[in-house]
Amino acid sequence: MRKRSNIGITVLIISVFTYIITQMVSDGNANMTYLSRDHTEKSIEHFNYPIIHDGWELIWRDEFDGDTVNPQKWNFEDWAAEKNNELQYYTPANVTQEDGYLKLISKKEKFKGRDYSSGAIHTKDLFSFLYGKAEMRAKLPTGQGIFPAFWMMPNKEQTWLPEIDIMEMVGHKPNEIWMVLHWLNDKGELQSKSNNYIGPDFSTDFHTYSVEWTPKQITWLIDGEIRYVEDRFIPNEPMYLYLNTAIGGNWPKAPDATTLFPQFYSVDYVRVYKYRGGGK
Repeated sequence: MRKRSNIGITVLIISVFTYIITQMVSDGNANMTYLSRDHTEKSIEHFNYPIIHDGWELIWRDEFDGDTVNPQKWNFEDWAAEKNNELQYYTPANVTQEDGYLKLISKKEKFKGRDYSSGAIHTKDLFSFLYGKAEMRAKLPTGQGIFPAFWMMPNKEQTWLPEIDIMEMVGHKPNEIWMVLHWLNDKGELQSKSNNYIGPDFSTDFHTYSVEWTPKQITWLIDGEIRYVEDRFIPNEPMYLYLNTAIGGNWPKAPDATTLFPQFYSVDYVRVYKYRGGGK
């Protein structure tokens, strides 16, 4: 009887601990990471990721657990994209959250005057920050004419510059990531600095894409490795986050017969940190 009772107590303790861990969910300013019962591989990764890592303190995040995208963190685009001669209509219907991931879905369909629909979300007026680290873990869509991006813009009206492109990929080159900084010079002319990184096929697995943004420089990282550093024309105003998949346009060009639809831009998490370690 005593041995059986001890087993019962042990099971009870384990159950309580598991329940506590599953409830440690942040509403915005993170206190710690957590373990979800549903997605073991994803959850262990979250649980092992520290709040303060190499001097970076987690201040905002979305782990995309739950059934719906959090409207207190994200705005949904709902318009026919007009820049760069793109071909998609952004609709909230193409932004979903399931199985622990955000999914931006791109479709070939007649939709409000366009031949394609896609998804885009951003944090304008909900969350912005001045200097810090922004990181996303994602598996990217692929194919001719598909153009996923993760970027930042100033949190104010009627402007998109300066712009920090943390990650851009043209879908017919799924092993090439572009990292770009855009700004206006004193004459009001668009200027850009960029670098590309050739690696694995970024559409077949999840990878991390991040920038470390300080008053002195911007450092781009892919899977934790430094891939580009820029120390001039550094933005000095609060910026917000933007995730989207464009279709067609001046750079990627239109989809063709080889492009498969639907395409999915799957995001495991987005996290933002402030540097607390000094010296940057």
